[in-house]
Amino acid sequence: MDEKLAIKVQIAERFYPLKIERREEERIRKAAKLINDRLLQYKQRYTDKDPQDFLAMAALQFVIQLLDCESKQNFLSLEEDLKVLSDELDVLLKEE
Repeated sequence: MDEKLAIKVQIAERFYPLKIERREEERIRKAAKLINDRLLQYKQRYTDKDPQDFLAMAALQFVIQLLDCESKQNFLSLEEDLKVLSDELDVLLKEE
């Protein structure tokens, strides 16, 4: 069984202690880096905004990307299902 690893992740100038599976450390650190990179872009572009605004905008942008990925995945799954049905129809038509 994987033992839990205690790490601290910095997001928006705050540290968050986490207990995670060792195998998840790289993904979590990469996710925190992506968030911080996005926040930095917003800070450089909009100097008069509150850090909470940057977090909200970054969250919105990441969720939009997630929804786009889910939509593409659903489309690919549907496409695969249609291919299977098409192949089955071909087999049935050849039998007759």
